[in-house]
Amino acid sequence: MKKYNVGIIGYGWAAGAHIDAINATDKAQVTAIYSSRKLDDAEVSKKHGMAIKTYTDLDKMLADKDLHVVDITSYPSQHSAQAVAAANAKKHIILEKPMANTLQECRDIVAAAEKNKVRGCVCFECRWSNQFTVTNSVIKEGLLGDLHYAEVDYYHGIGPWYGQFRWNTGKKDGGSALLTAGCHALDSLLMFMGTEVEAVSSFSAKSKSSIFKPYEYDTTSVTIIHFKGGKVGKCAAVVDCLQPYYFHTHLVGSQGSLLDDRFHSMKLHTDKHHWSKLSMKMLDSGDVSDHPYQSQFQAFFDALDAGKDMPLTSLKESFKSFEVIFAADKSAAEGGRPVRIEELE
Repeated sequence: MKKYNVGIIGYGWAAGAHIDAINATDKAQVTAIYSSRKLDDAEVSKKHGMAIKTYTDLDKMLADKDLHVVDITSYPSQHSAQAVAAANAKKHIILEKPMANTLQECRDIVAAAEKNKVRGCVCFECRWSNQFTVTNSVIKEGLLGDLHYAEVDYYHGIGPWYGQFRWNTGKKDGGSALLTAGCHALDSLLMFMGTEVEAVSSFSAKSKSSIFKPYEYDTTSVTIIHFKGGKVGKCAAVVDCLQPYYFHTHLVGSQGSLLDDRFHSMKLHTDKHHWSKLSMKMLDSGDVSDHPYQSQFQAFFDALDAGKDMPLTSLKESFKSFEVIFAADKSAAEGGRPVRIEELE
């Protein structure tokens, strides 16, 4: 057996991808699943190729002393209560995005983890993708110089053809265009810019298509981010588009620019009339089975071994992104009024 036993909370679409990724690491395996519906232990164990005990009582699963980590893949409105309960049970936490649907709930999760000395991982797994690993390398090698502008946009029509649609349309669990999915783009933008946010201004809209009529909130938003030091960025979160999935990335610096998988750099004396091509696996699908969970989870378990917070997507690091997201949603609700991060309650 590997070192860490993991219990899954919520046995839906995302859970399957998480289970495969956890079991593929060299340090952990899934040994328990909590679901609101009754599951058959033998059937679930056979499906995943290892002994798994199932629960319909979360407290009983959290009471298992042989369980080291809890992975929360339930509805977003349940995240805070379940994460706090896991922390209080001294379990480390893997938390599917969003952390929660209010800023105070996110604060509660971070506080509970700190109080109980447990560590966490938020599923901003795009930071671990090959596309963004290569992009970060280009930045760190100085090929773009000093970035002063970035736009990272998320285009993914989440309609009835997509499993998430069933619960995503409600404000309670969908939250906003940024919270439900666009958070990946905004979080990535913050990673690339690497500076603190001063203020944001955001506007939102909604498609007139009957396909997206069930949504209780605006399904498109565009956010302008003003960073301390003067840098600026833009993030569009569009979950009511009718087009192929597209994770748009455009970075502009003092020595060059990057556009998705292409770049130009004055340092390399490349022809500025033509883009140079980068070799990378693109983020071109919203399917959870295509997301790089394994790399992220391996880094999390490695960090647990080292007794420290994981890089890139710890609870504290991810909380910074959600502060900006909630500031953006506040701005959009107030007609685009600029919202400073320090004014958030």
